[in-house]
Amino acid sequence: MRQERGSIIGSIVGILLCGVAGGFAAWMFVAMLGIDGVTGAFVAAVIGMVVATALWTGGTALLRALRWIQ
Repeated sequence: MRQERGSIIGSIVGILLCGVAGGFAAWMFVAMLGIDGVTGAFVAAVIGMVVATALWTGGTALLRALRWIQ
C-alpha cells in the first residue's frame, strides 16, 4: 500500500484556495450587478460554490495530467 505524503494538507490548502477564489468571484459578480440583501447572498453563495467546484475539478485534472498526483 502506497502512502501519499501531504495529501491531506494539500487538499486542505486546495479547498481553501478554491473557496477564497470562488467567494471573491461571487462577491465581484454580485457587486457588479448591484444585487444586495438576501437575494445577493443567495446568488453569491451559488456562484461561489460553482466557481470553487470548477476550480477544484480543473486543478485536480491539471495536476493529474502533469502526474503530480495520482
